[in-house]
Amino acid sequence: MNRIFSFSLVLVVSFTLPGYAQRKTIDQRVDSLMKLMTLAEKVGQLNQYSGREVTGPASDRKNYLLNDIKNGKVGSMLNVKGVKDTREIQSIALQSRLKIPLLFSLDVIHGYKTVFPIPLAESASWDLDIIKQSAQVAATESAASGIHWTFAPMVDIARDPRWGRVMEGAGEDTYLGAQIAKTRVLGFQGEQLGAVDRIMACAKHFAAYGASMAGRDYNPVDISEQQLHEIYLPPFKAAADAGVATFMNSFNTFNGIPATGNAYLQRDILKGQWNYKGFVVSDWGSIKEMTPWGFAKNLNYAAEKAILAGSDMDMESEAYKKELENLVNNGKVDLKYVDEAVRRILYKKFELGLFDNPYKFSDEKREAKVMNDPKYKDIAKLAAQKSIVLLKNDNATLPLSKGLKNIALIGPLVNAKRDQAGSWVVYADTANMVSVYEGLQKKYAKNVKLSYAQGTGIDDALTNGFPEAVNAAKNADVVVMVLGESWDMSGEAKSRTDICLPGQQEALFKAVKATGKPVVVVLMAGRPLVFNTIAAQADAIVYAWFLGDQGGNAIADVLVGDYNPSGKLPISFPRNVGQIPIFYNYYNTGRPVTKPSDIRYKSAYIDSPNDPRFAFGHGLSYTTFAYNDLKLDQATLQKGQSLKLSFKLTNTGKVVGEEVAQLYIHDQFASIVRPVKELKDFVKVKLKPGESKVINFELTPEKLAFYQEKIGWTTEPGTFKVMIGTASNDIKLEGNFELK
Repeated sequence: MNRIFSFSLVLVVSFTLPGYAQRKTIDQRVDSLMKLMTLAEKVGQLNQYSGREVTGPASDRKNYLLNDIKNGKVGSMLNVKGVKDTREIQSIALQSRLKIPLLFSLDVIHGYKTVFPIPLAESASWDLDIIKQSAQVAATESAASGIHWTFAPMVDIARDPRWGRVMEGAGEDTYLGAQIAKTRVLGFQGEQLGAVDRIMACAKHFAAYGASMAGRDYNPVDISEQQLHEIYLPPFKAAADAGVATFMNSFNTFNGIPATGNAYLQRDILKGQWNYKGFVVSDWGSIKEMTPWGFAKNLNYAAEKAILAGSDMDMESEAYKKELENLVNNGKVDLKYVDEAVRRILYKKFELGLFDNPYKFSDEKREAKVMNDPKYKDIAKLAAQKSIVLLKNDNATLPLSKGLKNIALIGPLVNAKRDQAGSWVVYADTANMVSVYEGLQKKYAKNVKLSYAQGTGIDDALTNGFPEAVNAAKNADVVVMVLGESWDMSGEAKSRTDICLPGQQEALFKAVKATGKPVVVVLMAGRPLVFNTIAAQADAIVYAWFLGDQGGNAIADVLVGDYNPSGKLPISFPRNVGQIPIFYNYYNTGRPVTKPSDIRYKSAYIDSPNDPRFAFGHGLSYTTFAYNDLKLDQATLQKGQSLKLSFKLTNTGKVVGEEVAQLYIHDQFASIVRPVKELKDFVKVKLKPGESKVINFELTPEKLAFYQEKIGWTTEPGTFKVMIGTASNDIKLEGNFELK
């Protein structure tokens, strides 16, 4: 006991040293602690349990977990939240011989108490400031509730909207995804771990889970090395460079090897080439799941493959707990692999300051104060406003006219609250959620009559509510239909083969549209949907995703014109499932379609155009913007130099608006085929009516590099096209330069 006490006292004092000295001191503290640990205690640090049963009623499982915690056989708990429970369980961990504190973790995906738009929706804002703010609020609330660590951001690039987890990410583009990955990591963590209003982030799922075959969860991935490095890894590298504390491996295979047991991904790339210093946690049960994959014949072999491959912490497989000691004692696993994993985990616990104060994040007064901070609602509302994408607006149908007397609100999601929150919600408190009906009710008070008819359910085969809906439309000046998915139709294990509007919703639209009244459609979903009849016939379409607590207020602001929408699509919207996967940065092929009228023996469909219904980067505004005067400061770009581009952006409309100007390039000839376009930069600019601003971009040889197997990242001399526009399919300015 005296030995442990003096050890703790010395390290508390030395931990206050700044900079490099502080890092060296944490290393020393980890070394000192590990000298005291038995193999069983080391293995315990690699074991993570879900805490649902710990805080529940008495059971054999609860007793089992509590005994393991008390005996130092657990390093982390997930699914425990709130100061009361985290403090209570931490106190049990401190009864262990070495009193090593637990890490408490949770899936805080898009908000903790305050629910923000789903990540895909926030990505549609193309606004890094608001994305960072939402992560900061989520971190502040989580930390005040005793949470140390979130399993976010998900940085998987996803090109298949059938995949339910597309809602958790930033969409289809590598560059946009990398910028958002970095931003969310910094929002969750701050500049340095240890602040009581920040938590550890986790970049997931490493790697290429977004390329899961057939858009199905837990499925294999079959892509080239070039695609892995060029498309799927850069957001993870951006997260690592931003200092993300942890990585989570993925459920998929790569090159036939499950990611959890894939040494190429975890040791060669992550911990080798990238020199990553944080730790890797398995996804739920993914170590034991290597057995049904047919990769590990039993749990013993699965534990061996996982630890050797670089998976540091075992989430809910109990593989390390049950097998690792024997593997070390039998000489199948060198102790150095266990020590490395333990060292990485302990380092983060010291960095968070948990050894100095295990209850640092368990302050009831701070929890009560933070959870009731009214300014978070304002941030959530702004995030929701910025996430809305105006897909269509024929004849300036929106914003709604000031002289309206009667608005018909029709559809199964008009009064939706729980659905506004989407999947992966910590607190689904509908009392804090605002429906579209409530949002418009606040806007119009008693000045405009709001007539409501549900018409049909979200996934309902019945049409007996159609007559009431049609009658409401006939008596209205304008119709607002709120349609889409339910909250539990997207998210993990929510893959769909049919991503059309479910049930009878499109039939309801046809019936309402037949009245001849103007119809505005608000669509809520966690993914791109297929809605061809609505796309063709609706007067205006607002894509609202799932916007969180303040969704109804934000949608109402956009509909009445109190907020000018500025969102842009972070993912392509297909015309039909047969086009999937569909994305803007495709390869041209040897027989490209150059004229839609000429598809004979071309790379084309005979029953559908090649292009998406709505393209990556698309999004309208209530104002208009002009792009002029593209200038390149030089015609050639040399190694070690940068090319500066500028153009003038002007608000040519009558209201204030924000525009997302997008920079694309095309490498016209290279030793491997290059995409027709690649996003390389963007900027979001707010302009008053008639106001102009000169926008500057910069290109370096590094931004022009591509990946070649056996060579790695490289640049080649050649001619490049530069394109600037308002969407990937709406290029306003073009130029050329040569890379020497």
